[in-house]
Amino acid sequence: MSAFPSADQIDAALRSALSPAELAVQDDSHLHAGHAGAREGRHFSVRIVSERFNGLSRLARHRLVYDSLAQLIPRGIHALAIEARAPGEN
Repeated sequence: MSAFPSADQIDAALRSALSPAELAVQDDSHLHAGHAGAREGRHFSVRIVSERFNGLSRLARHRLVYDSLAQLIPRGIHALAIEARAPGEN
C-alpha cells in the first residue's frame, strides 16, 4: 500500500460518509511535480453531489467533505479542490 492516500480510498470514504448521487475523484498530483508540497502529499480534485448538502453553505459542505476524510488527510492529502453541490444545483 502506498504511503499516501489514493483516489480510490478518497472515493470509498466519501461514498460511505455522504452517499453521493454523483462522485468523481481525480488525482492531480502529476500537475504539481516539483512543487514543494508534492513531497508532503498528493493533490486531488473532488466533484460530489449529495443530498447531505441541501441547505448548507459552501463552507459547511467543504467541512463535511473534510470531516469525511479525517482519517486520510494526515496520511498525505496535501491539497484538495472541492466542488460540492446538492442535487439539482448547477
